[in-house]
Amino acid sequence: MANTQVVTKAQISAARKAVVSSSIGAALEWFDIIVYATFAVVIAENFYPESNGTFGLVLTFATFALSYVIRPLGGVILGSYADRKGRKNALTLTLMLMMLGTLIMALAPTYAQVGVWGAVIILISRLIQGFSAGGEFGTATAFLIETAPNKKAFYSSWQVASQGASMLLASAFGYGLTQWLSKEDLYSWGWRVPFFVGLLIGPVGLYIRAKLDETEEFMQSEKEHAPLKTLVVNHYGRLLAGAAVIGVATISVYMILYMPTFAVKNLGIPATAAFLGGVVAGLIVLVGVPFVGHLADRVGPARVMTYAAVGALLLAWPLFKLMVSNPTVPVMVVVIALLGVIMAFYFGPLPALLSSLFPAAIRGTGLAVTYNVGVTLLGGIAPLVLTWLLSITGSLNAPSLYYMAIAVISLVGLYFVRKRYLQA
Repeated sequence: MANTQVVTKAQISAARKAVVSSSIGAALEWFDIIVYATFAVVIAENFYPESNGTFGLVLTFATFALSYVIRPLGGVILGSYADRKGRKNALTLTLMLMMLGTLIMALAPTYAQVGVWGAVIILISRLIQGFSAGGEFGTATAFLIETAPNKKAFYSSWQVASQGASMLLASAFGYGLTQWLSKEDLYSWGWRVPFFVGLLIGPVGLYIRAKLDETEEFMQSEKEHAPLKTLVVNHYGRLLAGAAVIGVATISVYMILYMPTFAVKNLGIPATAAFLGGVVAGLIVLVGVPFVGHLADRVGPARVMTYAAVGALLLAWPLFKLMVSNPTVPVMVVVIALLGVIMAFYFGPLPALLSSLFPAAIRGTGLAVTYNVGVTLLGGIAPLVLTWLLSITGSLNAPSLYYMAIAVISLVGLYFVRKRYLQA
């Protein structure tokens, strides 16, 4: 059926502003996360120097994982705030908290300076960042979907595209700093540079978000005084199905982030190779995701994501087998690039699909809680789990098994979303 909806220039302008404001928050969130994972080896030696190499990494990724444990709490509080007080107010609050977490990380004193208090300070930084990120995706996605006059998968996909930009820039920093700085400079001050650069995004985002208008759909919706209760009592099945669907999106991101550590510690490949792969994957996501969003508007987000999840399931083992058998720079770049393709096709349509599961009155809470439960359980702990799996199994193919297990969970979630909740 042809779409006869008349779209005005004012609506298109509002949608474009929503894309920019939402993308800036997502870019800062993911830039911070990716930089932390990118420099995990450096951070481990700076803050956990008395541990052996593997255990130091476990502690570094455990701190990373703890930031994800608090994300559902941030999702509950900030998502409910967005449903009660408005998307605009919540977006401003999340960005301010995100900037604070990044600033603390950039300034954190090391073990050599303050002992174990250095590790405590970066834990506080990660918890603040995790709490704020818990509310960012749900609020920003709700704002994008409710502002977009049409092409909702396309407009909402830009939030994912901005993650590709963050991956590209963070990986470029990783490559440049490890290539151009001495090890001594990198470990003493170089690793802090990307965090300071990330902070430059914040004031621009705050200015843009201050100029936004609240969405008409939110203003016209009947407000829920207890959106979390409504979500859990009336939409529990949608929450679980949506959380399962998150799997392939989040594990693809964190598998790419884990690659520099995997390359250095297990394959004897210079970290610069994995950083180059991250640049390529980020470019693929940045450029490819909007096209995937267009495709999802035509054939349905769930259909596109199902094919991508099947691809992830079938390709995981062969890709890791290829990389372990041929530990060279070109092979690693190709493998990471293919993970970027899977991420683009699966993650791109995800915001539109999740948004369609929940009514406007609880959309902020529904998106925030669903997304963060899925990310925490299936993705945020991935670097920790992968490091642990490699240490206990001794098999370099172990990460692919975890990736395949997550793909199966996502396919089950997609089945329920399509068959029970009738999402295309």
